[in-house]
Amino acid sequence: MTIGGERDFGTGQAWEALGGAPELVERVRFVGGGNLGEGPLPVRELARAAVAVCGLAAGELGAVRAGGSAGDRPSLVVDEGAVATAFVSERHLRVAGRAPMVFAPLSGFWRAADGWVRTHANYPHHEAALVRALRLPSATPEALRAEVAGRTAVEVQELAYGAGGLAVAVAERYGAPQPLVETVRTTGARVRVLGGAPQGRPAAGVRVLDLTRVIAGPVATRTLGLLGADVLRIDPPGLPEADDAYADTGFGKRSALLDLARAGDRAVFEGLLAEADVVVTGYRPGALERHGLGARELLERWPGLVVAELCAWGWRAPEPWAGRRGFDSLVQAGYGIAAACAGPDGTPGVLPAQALDHGTGYLVAAGVMRALAGGGGQGLRFSLAGTGSWLVRGLPPARGDGCARAAEYSAEPWLRETGSGYGVLRHAVSPCGEWGGGPSRWGTDRAVWLPR
Repeated sequence: MTIGGERDFGTGQAWEALGGAPELVERVRFVGGGNLGEGPLPVRELARAAVAVCGLAAGELGAVRAGGSAGDRPSLVVDEGAVATAFVSERHLRVAGRAPMVFAPLSGFWRAADGWVRTHANYPHHEAALVRALRLPSATPEALRAEVAGRTAVEVQELAYGAGGLAVAVAERYGAPQPLVETVRTTGARVRVLGGAPQGRPAAGVRVLDLTRVIAGPVATRTLGLLGADVLRIDPPGLPEADDAYADTGFGKRSALLDLARAGDRAVFEGLLAEADVVVTGYRPGALERHGLGARELLERWPGLVVAELCAWGWRAPEPWAGRRGFDSLVQAGYGIAAACAGPDGTPGVLPAQALDHGTGYLVAAGVMRALAGGGGQGLRFSLAGTGSWLVRGLPPARGDGCARAAEYSAEPWLRETGSGYGVLRHAVSPCGEWGGGPSRWGTDRAVWLPR
């Protein structure tokens, strides 16, 4: 596929990884421009490709539900201005006129005795663990900077993880290659007969149980909600979500709290599972297996399900990384991306967006819709590291010398004001369409499915 004389490799690569028919890629057309194209890594290519394959999968599912074939869909137009705005949706968010906190004071890069460390302390329990691990006299940047400076980067990393905190030594080289998506199980039980769907809502009537947090998983499920799915997010009451995070990613879904250690709540959860079409999980490998809710267990009990698993470091990561928590910023640091974006003074840099999170979210939504179009009965795996591997190895190299710089463009055409459980939100629209309303408050909805 050629766009303005430029060969678009990214969409074809991602669509092939998802098992899509290659001829459909020729129907994608990109228009407009954004601010993701500067720097040494092809973030613009990743972003538009992830959104494009999501659109292709939506069209495929809609065509199948209309009684036709995947080839019956019209051309797909992707506006790169909408893509660029959506990929930094958390920066555009205003909650009742207030700008949210993107990173807490103890989240960031810190110089160690032999290199650099990236910390993530946005959640109170992660901040407390970091303070405890390093025995900081106070929870201040000054105390953290002084303590990290006297230790090696790996020492800080291991102390933090050992105490339940989050810190990653900045890697100078790219991590080992990882797949963009893996199909870990196909049950052969093609029993999800969904019937027709309204125009533009190919996932209408699909019930999605959302067991994800923070950005990547919630981006996937808010996209499925936009496209018509009944998305119900379930969280444990003892692990609260940040209001600002949910105000950004809670569109297109409802949210309820269940404690699976309580018999009554577990019974409610089992009832939801029995009527679900899709389960999307975002916990680290092994976490849900302890509750009998791993993908293999779910597919054995309900062979027609689509189960999409998402983690930070990838299932093929060397121990102990496969089972560790992680966020986009940490994977950028640990996978060698932050070093590739370093400034002239050697300070690690960042991508112009949390592109691993957002890109993976659209890829997950695309994978789910492709599996639904095939009748269900599939287990899929995605990871931030897998998307990072695609960024640094699979896509053609970009031109530039610093990841954080960006071209000028206006996001205003892609910003809206909508009422919500948090007050009026200024927010980015989805590149796949517009939501009919804002999110409720986190954890305040009933744990029931809507009538089909």
